[in-house]
Amino acid sequence: QVQLVESGGGLVQAGGSLRLSCAASGRTFSSYVMAWFRQAPGKEREFVGGISRGGGNTRYADSVKGRFTISRDNTKNTVYLQMNSLKPEDTAVYYCAADFAIVVLTTGDEYDYWGQGTQVTVSS
Repeated sequence: QVQLVESGGGLVQAGGSLRLSCAASGRTFSSYVMAWFRQAPGKEREFVGGISRGGGNTRYADSVKGRFTISRDNTKNTVYLQMNSLKPEDTAVYYCAADFAIVVLTTGDEYDYWGQGTQVTVSS
C-alpha cells in the first residue's frame, strides 16, 4: 500500500512558476514508477510526466516538454513537478500516481495508487 499526498498547487499568473510535491508513505517508494496527471474541467485526465524508479528516465507530454520537469528524491519518498512558463491551458487538478512497474507508462489505468489532487490555476 502506498499513500500519496500532493501539495504546492495554487493560483499563478501566466508565465509564472509552481513546484508541486507528492509525498509517499511506505518503505518501497523506490520500487514505483511515479507520474503526474492532470484533469481540467470537462476534459479527460491526461498524462503530464513520469519518472523511472531510480530517476534516470523521464517522459513528458508534448504539451509540457521544455517547461515542466519531473524529479524524485527516494531518500525523502517524494516526487516533484517543477512547472515553468505556465499557461492558462495548464489550469487543472494535478494528480500524483504510482505504478509498480519498470517503464514509465502514460495510461492512467496502469497506475496503482493515486493522490487526492491539487488545484493549479493559471490566470491570463
